[in-house]
Amino acid sequence: MAENIGTIRQKLQAAALSELPVLLSTYEKDERAGVQAALIQAQKRLLAYEKEVRRTEALKRYEREYSAYTHICGIDEVGRGPLAGPVVAGAVILPKDCEILYINDSKKLSEKKREELYEIIMEKAVAVGLGFSAPARIDEINILQATYEAMREAIGKLEITPDILLNDAVTIPGVDIRQIPIIKGDAKSISIGAASIVAKVTRDRLMVQYDEIYPMYGFSGNKGYGAKAHIEALKKYGPCPIHRKSFITHFCEV
Repeated sequence: MAENIGTIRQKLQAAALSELPVLLSTYEKDERAGVQAALIQAQKRLLAYEKEVRRTEALKRYEREYSAYTHICGIDEVGRGPLAGPVVAGAVILPKDCEILYINDSKKLSEKKREELYEIIMEKAVAVGLGFSAPARIDEINILQATYEAMREAIGKLEITPDILLNDAVTIPGVDIRQIPIIKGDAKSISIGAASIVAKVTRDRLMVQYDEIYPMYGFSGNKGYGAKAHIEALKKYGPCPIHRKSFITHFCEV
């Protein structure tokens, strides 16, 4: 008696990716339409996984190029553009045999996927460091210098001193470690991509907390960026303590 179509479908849906090739081979001669449809979906899932594996391997290009270095650290920041909140820098050293999939420029990932990857990165990374530059500091020394300061802090908080830094686009002043600036590095290097995710999730969580203190600005939704509702709230209520005074002169008095 032929196996129930529903049972086959459930098997294919529940199977681990490593199990799919055997299952596809097992049921490929079953000509029932329901089975063939389930096989097509399983094949698509397997192909998508294989495509992601290839993409992730391509993301390791710089890590392979500098593989002679023991501890390769990716550096990235988030929050240079917002009207409110800190700039946050991330520094991440991944293991040499890192097999974390779906790492990318944090802006290209959904919030759910960033949160998932954040937990995986924090669990599997050799070391993670975070640096912060507050709004008042940004106003004092300008956003670029504040970003450099946050990056230096992130590097300094690593439990292991890196041998080389892969940076997203910049060369950080005042750092003696060899640096490799990579334009759009968060989409080209797995280490920089991991740093961008850690920094982004950390900053977003901070802005959600600030939203509870200053609810009128909608920080949990706009994360401090210049969304229309945020600007309207600025004009109505004026700035709060986490606004960057040097960024909001066009919208209200500071």
